[in-house]
Amino acid sequence: MFKSIPVGATLGVLGGGQLGMMFIEAAHERGYRVVVVDPDPQAPARRIADGFIHAQYDDQKALDEIAASSSAITTEFENVPATSLSFFERRGIRVCPPSEAIRSTQDRRIEKKFFQSIGVPVGPYQVIESEEEISKTNSELFPGVLKTACAGYDGKGQVRVSERADLREAFNSLGRVPCVLEKRLELQMELSVVVARGSLGNTVIFPVFENHHDQGILDFTICPARCEPERIKQVSDFASKIAQELHYEGVLCVEFFVVKTNSGVQIFANEMAPRPHNSGHLTREACDYSQFDAQVRTLCGLKLEHPGLKSPAVMVNLLGKHLEHSEMIEEFCKKEQKAFLKIYGKTRSLPGRKMGHLTVLGDTVEAALKLATEIRSVGV
Repeated sequence: MFKSIPVGATLGVLGGGQLGMMFIEAAHERGYRVVVVDPDPQAPARRIADGFIHAQYDDQKALDEIAASSSAITTEFENVPATSLSFFERRGIRVCPPSEAIRSTQDRRIEKKFFQSIGVPVGPYQVIESEEEISKTNSELFPGVLKTACAGYDGKGQVRVSERADLREAFNSLGRVPCVLEKRLELQMELSVVVARGSLGNTVIFPVFENHHDQGILDFTICPARCEPERIKQVSDFASKIAQELHYEGVLCVEFFVVKTNSGVQIFANEMAPRPHNSGHLTREACDYSQFDAQVRTLCGLKLEHPGLKSPAVMVNLLGKHLEHSEMIEEFCKKEQKAFLKIYGKTRSLPGRKMGHLTVLGDTVEAALKLATEIRSVGV
């Protein structure tokens, strides 16, 4: 049986972006050291990591180095090669999430089949792997969204298609790689569920989040989600079942669509992320403990407790255009005890790139959303 990792030990994380940085902050609060591997020499986590290895995630020398110093390994995003995680497992090093679980989340084709195999419904879709399959596409899938089977996120790697005539051009624009065509659904809302599951199968679920997007990028998150209790229970049960059937250990986020259909409202699983999630950033201030602390707890074998919600909250993402007025936003936050600003410290601001976030607590989600929107729009 896995024994807990003692305070003072070194943990390894593959990925040094904002998720890696916030993991390090949580690990430091519990007395652990952290070493990071990242191909970006200016990765945000480098500033606070106890050790930093500038290398690709499959660089054998880097893997040997981090394996020699770490008692356990985690990752901050799903596109780390599963083979790299398997290397640590073969060395007898604890890895959360396991490499097999990572493989299931790296390909939409595998992911959707897995959901269906365990009785979790997904929206209508069809796999497109060649030009020949375009002519055989089900006409009921239009209008739809063509997504690359691997490596797409934040609206990248996907193209909207209104009819079959658009599909060939979209397939070519995505590099003719394997894709999934998903029917465009009439959404009531998107919900996300963050689950933490320990080595003994003990599972806790964070309060369910309600997400709103702008051009494929998460714009803001509301907690608690403004949804019927039976829907909240349904997505929570689905997320718990997914973690269990994956034999998952670590923090997992599952996104769900609440969809209007001819037969009524239905829940469809969209995708899962084997890590803390953008929508869960508000747990740092709004919950008894954060999704990043849960990541540390599951990795190190510490006790998992129910992460209750202390206050309604809203998280809004900050893009480059918002950071042009970051000093004004910071001054506004200093006057508001319920507003918390987090800037990631990225050196390059690209269109649509998340540069920070703002969490606002309130007596109601409506009050929190109003204040968060007001603060973010300062100077814009």
